[in-house]
Amino acid sequence: MKVVVTGGLGFIGSHTVVELQQEGFEVIIIDNLSNSSTEVINGIVAITGIKPHFEELDLRHKSAVESFFARHTDVAGLIHFAASKAVGESVENPLLYYENNINALVYVLQALQQKQKAHFIFSSSCTVYGQAEKMPITEDASIQVAMSPYGNTKQIGEEIIQDVAKVSGINAILLRYFNPIGAHPSAEIGELPLGVPQNLVPYITQTGIGLRQELSVYGDDYPTPDGTAIRDYIHVVDLAKAHVVALQRLLQKKNNQKIEIFNLGTGTGSSVLDVISAFEKVSGQKLPYKIVGRREGDVISAYANTDKANQILGWKAQSTLEDALASAWKWEQKIRS
Repeated sequence: MKVVVTGGLGFIGSHTVVELQQEGFEVIIIDNLSNSSTEVINGIVAITGIKPHFEELDLRHKSAVESFFARHTDVAGLIHFAASKAVGESVENPLLYYENNINALVYVLQALQQKQKAHFIFSSSCTVYGQAEKMPITEDASIQVAMSPYGNTKQIGEEIIQDVAKVSGINAILLRYFNPIGAHPSAEIGELPLGVPQNLVPYITQTGIGLRQELSVYGDDYPTPDGTAIRDYIHVVDLAKAHVVALQRLLQKKNNQKIEIFNLGTGTGSSVLDVISAFEKVSGQKLPYKIVGRREGDVISAYANTDKANQILGWKAQSTLEDALASAWKWEQKIRS
């Protein structure tokens, strides 16, 4: 079966391509290379022995999207990762996020809407909950006002999909994930942001390897046990496997509704200082860091209740925080050697 993966050369996308290929799917990757590289294909081939079909395409160009789907009429499903994803950057450049994350989604859905039946997996985020009132966060937690334009694009994206599904043959699963980290255990693919990392773990590993002078910890005055923000850090391979399970659920018509929503996390909250401590343990070295002011758009705490995904999808995160950090460190050491 052919599956399209948009943003398939990105961090989560590339790991999902690996899992799809290992499950026997034929994968077509769409990516505009704005935050990725074609070198990732070599890593995918090294792991799976299979070279995925790749098309460089910017989903913000409607005519290009239409042309792609006119050429690929036998697609069984689509997993949509293509989006800008940094909270801080979205605060500084909101229009980039609205253009990239909303327009691209609309054009893809317009193409899928032409099909009698379409299976769609959406890369959503725990940011849709804003600062949730209760921890751990369940799927029926009320959607708060978004804390950032990035979070808002995920809220709007979910609403668009739900509206379109009501009047089309599209069935969708919205996967709200928490904080993906780590790398493939082979160290053939991993997180490789262009420029200065916007996310915690690549900044930690780049500091550990000496590429950055020190890590900035944004705020130590949060109402948490150690004063730093708390997140649910999930190994990217666990996350990738969940996308395959979700797609198979749709293809096998096991979904109970046209739209289903699942949290993907470990169910455990870890503070920034917890992550630093775990990294120091797996790397055997001290990490230089300094406390700076809070970053606009950041919530205090967010970690998942994963009961629904565990019970209905039959999926559960397997790796620990230390497992994920060890794989990220192995990847960082390999790419800098």
